[in-house]
Amino acid sequence: MSDGYYQPTQAMQPTQATQPNQASGPRMIAGRYALIGELGRGGMGVVSRAEDTVIGRHVAIKELRVPEGTEDIAVFQERVLREVRTGGRLNDPAVVTVYDVVTEGDATFIVMELVEAPTLSDVVRQHGPLPPHQVASIGHQVLSALQSAHAAGIVHRDVKPGNVMVAANGRVKLTDFGIAQAVDDPRITTSGMLVGSPAFMAPERVAGHDALPASDLWSLGAALFFAVEGVLPFERATTAATLHAIMNEVPYLTHAQGPLASAIMGLLVSNPDGRITAEQAQGLLGMAAQQQAASTPPGGQQHTMLYGAQPHTMVGGHTMLGAGQEKTRRPRARKPLLIGAALVGVGLLVAGFFLGKPVWSPAVDDAMLPTMTFGAGGDVPVVGSASSTDYRCLNTPLEQGRSIDDSNWVDCEEARHYAEYFWGSNAVSVADTYDDQETATYPGIERMIAFGEARCATAFHSNNVPAKDKENLRYQALVPTQQEWERVVDEDSVDGPVRSIQCFLMRADGGTLPDQPVAQLVR
Repeated sequence: MSDGYYQPTQAMQPTQATQPNQASGPRMIAGRYALIGELGRGGMGVVSRAEDTVIGRHVAIKELRVPEGTEDIAVFQERVLREVRTGGRLNDPAVVTVYDVVTEGDATFIVMELVEAPTLSDVVRQHGPLPPHQVASIGHQVLSALQSAHAAGIVHRDVKPGNVMVAANGRVKLTDFGIAQAVDDPRITTSGMLVGSPAFMAPERVAGHDALPASDLWSLGAALFFAVEGVLPFERATTAATLHAIMNEVPYLTHAQGPLASAIMGLLVSNPDGRITAEQAQGLLGMAAQQQAASTPPGGQQHTMLYGAQPHTMVGGHTMLGAGQEKTRRPRARKPLLIGAALVGVGLLVAGFFLGKPVWSPAVDDAMLPTMTFGAGGDVPVVGSASSTDYRCLNTPLEQGRSIDDSNWVDCEEARHYAEYFWGSNAVSVADTYDDQETATYPGIERMIAFGEARCATAFHSNNVPAKDKENLRYQALVPTQQEWERVVDEDSVDGPVRSIQCFLMRADGGTLPDQPVAQLVR
């Protein structure tokens, strides 16, 4: 069970073993908090419902587990007290309030506001993917809490659906501020210990760097992906495989488009310097939260979905807050949508966010040129890859029918060039089925183009390309044909099929680029 601080349903009542001994009375903490029953268990401790006998209110108490391998319990307790008290000073409606921190012997207890709501993890696992506008509203509130924390110098470090509680009235609470940071101390934890949930750990943290505010934003993007898709974007069979996916794979949205897709994919940019900012994400999520179904479609029916303390009503397939009696749910088809992702400014091309059409197209994004295919049967018969050379610029324009070979890849600072490779992304993650790189099946040209345009748009509209240069630049995606994807090579050949999308920059007027790289390269 996740660390949600909510009133258990009948199916989740504390077991007899967790009930206090009636003969001796309830267990007391600090002489004032009477434990009533266990609410849940998580990686960092046990959560119980308790009564504050001084004030007469119910609270949630988390008893922190001492991390395995802790060398100095006193150091652990001191850091917990400092970090959690710092987090307790946060003043945001989406932050779970911390009332008290208590140490008794080797035990540390955090006394918190009791929130009568399930976690986002519980809601999605019980009811499936949530409607996009509701996911956007949840993200908007969580982001507000993170902005308050970051402004106070606090990095959450463990943003995940299990730490987000969603009340029936749509209000959201983010909990566990300061706990992960308190535990993540080399004086406390053993070498190599992972602090935080691997499936929601930002790439820079996987790489061993310190947690940044941008790391929380990446984790929020992964949590919102889970909420709208119903699956974890990077979770694999083992922790090692999960971490590998975080570092090397790109998830593919099927239930979101427009500003919500832009926000999620912008938050999931691997390089923290290229990730969208909290302010940019807040603008996108605000727009997406307002895109609710205005009315039930002709002939549509109302459906009710219950969770939390109150029912949610489904209108035309979208969950709406309100009263209802039945617990039913309209099946959601997982038909892929042609979507694009990651417009990163608040003043974006809202006119392009239409249902049922690709978000990224030349008619919507003037900076994007029509996508071309490469490989046998494609627009560019041969393109090679910047990853196989020491260079990233092309001494020839990208034109239909013109092949690109190794001689066309040049040093941006030493040779005249017309195009600059600025992002490449493995496309195997959008394959219909695959066990490994060799067995991945081609996903179809429409999905390949949508994926390529989304990834190149993400890179171009991020901070990887300087804002001062964007007005005079254009970008273009190149995606492999099915023939290139399935190309068979000799055993002695070192060059296999290219199963990646490639993103290029070029001048709007078709001229040559400056004699230095324009963008920060992200592979």
